[in-house]
Amino acid sequence: MSLLLSLAVGLFSLRVRAIFFAMITLAVASAFQTLASQLSDITGGEDGLSFKVPEWLSPSFELLENPVLGVMIDGRLICYYLLFGLALVLLLALLRIVNSPFGRVLQAIRENEFRAEAIGYRVVVYRTLSSVLSALFACMAGAMLALWLRYNGPDTSLSFEIMMDVLLIVVIGGMGTIYGAAIGAALFLVAQSYLQDLLRLASEATAALPVLSALLSPDRWLLWLGLLFVLSVYYFPTGIVGRLRHQAALNRMGA
Repeated sequence: MSLLLSLAVGLFSLRVRAIFFAMITLAVASAFQTLASQLSDITGGEDGLSFKVPEWLSPSFELLENPVLGVMIDGRLICYYLLFGLALVLLLALLRIVNSPFGRVLQAIRENEFRAEAIGYRVVVYRTLSSVLSALFACMAGAMLALWLRYNGPDTSLSFEIMMDVLLIVVIGGMGTIYGAAIGAALFLVAQSYLQDLLRLASEATAALPVLSALLSPDRWLLWLGLLFVLSVYYFPTGIVGRLRHQAALNRMGA
């Protein structure tokens, strides 16, 4: 169903460009979040749906009685490495698609759409297929998230916050690159996980300065995360990977 939906959205929205395409896709996502919230018989409404996972993926399952290197091999750990392996497979599949003839055509369309159409490529068809592929990978990522949480609802897969997180990840890592998405996701998760701890240490270290200590409070971690995002966009407008590629190109020219 999601593939048919992405095909329909692609056919109607891919004829627009730039910010207008982003606005249409965002509007469609918001509409389906509202629809999922109202179809309580199918989606569970605002409460979402909880489901059972196989016993060997449940936290109560223990593969070995004794820890291995100080770590207990339980269902949660097995689930983590299973999802990590699936994420790696999806990343490699995306790299294969990008480096395939189909991916080269998409890159040509990105660089100069009119020239690609002039040499015989049906731009709308290629862009629609890329939209379907992106929906397929997003659907698989959503299924992996649901497997980890053992729950799925409108707020966990269709919320505006998730879309903004994805945007932050892509902008930080570098738009138009697969490696940039992976690097951006890693940095974003590290910031989410450890920024509050760093702010707590900074707040305690500046306890003698009440104003600065209050500003560095862990409760204001979203403020600092936004500030880091603004700085990253200012100093790395093409993302981390784009900046590294630009620097490498300059080094080759200098050599």
